[in-house]
Amino acid sequence: MTTTTPGSSALPTGIQLRNSTDLVPPRGHYAHTATHAGVVYVSGQLPVTPQGVAIADAPFAVQARQTLDNLDNCLAAAGTSRDRLLAVTVYVSDMADWPEFDALYAEWIGAHRPSRAVAGVSSLHYGAAVEVQAVAAAGT
Repeated sequence: MTTTTPGSSALPTGIQLRNSTDLVPPRGHYAHTATHAGVVYVSGQLPVTPQGVAIADAPFAVQARQTLDNLDNCLAAAGTSRDRLLAVTVYVSDMADWPEFDALYAEWIGAHRPSRAVAGVSSLHYGAAVEVQAVAAAGT
């Protein structure tokens, strides 16, 4: 499900901001997704449950799966899906977790191989181990 971000009527023509009703509303000044000219930009997703509970103390695999589930919810809210991903950026607070993320990601995304970057960072919000940001083609 989707909701249009409040204040969207003041947006330039063709820009749509949406939040997934399956996730906690953004706690900062942003929308889950912004769509323009057939491209969906997904804000960074963290391992936070749909009820808004940060699970930074969970094992890495649990955090990664929750983050990818959140990405799926954002894509659905924008009317698209993971098979339309164009680019994915992954932030990990420990590069030693990268091989595990790569395996989980490959299982999650299947044969589709959008462009991807990984960045090792010193810390993420809530003390999370992973964050994923993405760009996708809008649904047809």
